[in-house]
Amino acid sequence: MRPSRRTVLSATAAGAALGATATGTAHAAPASGDRPPATAQRPSRELRSLLREIDPARIEATVRTLVSFGTRHTLSAQDDPARGIGAARDWLLAELRSYAQASGGRMTAASQSYVQEPASRVPTATRITNVVATLRGSVTPERVYVVSGHYDSRASDVMDATSDAPGADDDASGVAVVLELARVMARRRPAATIVFAAVAGEEQGLYGSAYLAQQLKDAGTDVQGMFTNDIVGSSTADDGTKDPFTIRLFAEGVPTSETPEQAAVRRSVGGENDSVTRQLARFVRDVADNDATGMHVRVVHRRDRYLRGGDHIPFLERAYPAARFTEPAEDFAHQHQDVRVDAEGKQYGDLPEFCDFGFVTRVARVNAAALWTLAQAPGTPRAATIVTSGLTNATRLTWTRGTEPDLAGYEVVWRETTAPEWTHVVDAGDVTAYEADLSKDNVFFGVRAVNRAGLRSPVAFPAPQA
Repeated sequence: MRPSRRTVLSATAAGAALGATATGTAHAAPASGDRPPATAQRPSRELRSLLREIDPARIEATVRTLVSFGTRHTLSAQDDPARGIGAARDWLLAELRSYAQASGGRMTAASQSYVQEPASRVPTATRITNVVATLRGSVTPERVYVVSGHYDSRASDVMDATSDAPGADDDASGVAVVLELARVMARRRPAATIVFAAVAGEEQGLYGSAYLAQQLKDAGTDVQGMFTNDIVGSSTADDGTKDPFTIRLFAEGVPTSETPEQAAVRRSVGGENDSVTRQLARFVRDVADNDATGMHVRVVHRRDRYLRGGDHIPFLERAYPAARFTEPAEDFAHQHQDVRVDAEGKQYGDLPEFCDFGFVTRVARVNAAALWTLAQAPGTPRAATIVTSGLTNATRLTWTRGTEPDLAGYEVVWRETTAPEWTHVVDAGDVTAYEADLSKDNVFFGVRAVNRAGLRSPVAFPAPQA
């Protein structure tokens, strides 16, 4: 169904209440200040119940246990039962296997190892092991979402494999998020598959994550979203200021994996702010920036911080949508520091005492809201196109219908080209084409899927079709 130009333009000018609409009508909501985007989704009762189960005491216990291994340096001992990365690896695998026992066979946990030949920061051939739990989807198991943290740590000298390197914030905090999500979700039935990964080799060069991403790529896995949690343990900056209710989400624009042909198309139509990763980041804001998580998600339009990089990058390099969660303002004095004692006899370094476990719990809730909604909602629409073969002030969009048995239909979204968030939504119905009486020259369009429970997918940005 095609709305009249008056319907579309009046919605653009006046706006309407946030929420689902009847087929052919439009609604809008400003995406600025404290107002939610028009695409925001209210947390379901099921999601709120899940978020309440995330336990700060368990998160703290995970961080303290990982710190207790002394160092988790990638080059540290792999066969000592009490100290080194091998001890941490074995404990993580045992924990994930214990969670899998409550899954009724839906979750499996295993170690994923390979030998890294000598390379940057790896002077001799070294076994690198990821610890991975997979919760198989019950409806569309071929659709996959990944969440990770890195369990290796480092001292000030990145090649020092023997000194204590507690790594509480960097990155036992991120691993604690992953484990708690695995524990809580193991007893549930997601529609899509979720992979929970504690990866190694990050501090030496993102080796474990690169291996995991390549294994998924080689298997032809349909990874529709990946999040890494790296340095999510504290809300305190180096000047002592605190921001305990904000988490940063780094999301690149122009894709790392973009070909010259794709770059030429993007330059011709715009959309620099509409990569699949930016749409994933908008989705996180839609479902996790609310009272259920108690957090504000600050999306940063960069791949990562200056001079550094995280485990989402190997996924980006393989054309998967991937983004990084990290705390709002880092205190570099506590990162990558050997355990030291100041003039007053107080220890400092990356110790658990520096972490705010209430903050980590809220970060876990943000991750849970995003992952669970992604896994329960339909997948991102495929083959979305905007027809550009004719000179007309109307806009025709097409896409391929999804295969989910509970698929209810689709929504078309749009915004001004200068707007950061989607501002308008039209219920298109259960169709694979839609024409809006609004010029494609003036605004950006997108399309998202809706299931019978009212859950929405991330937005697909249409490619031009001549």
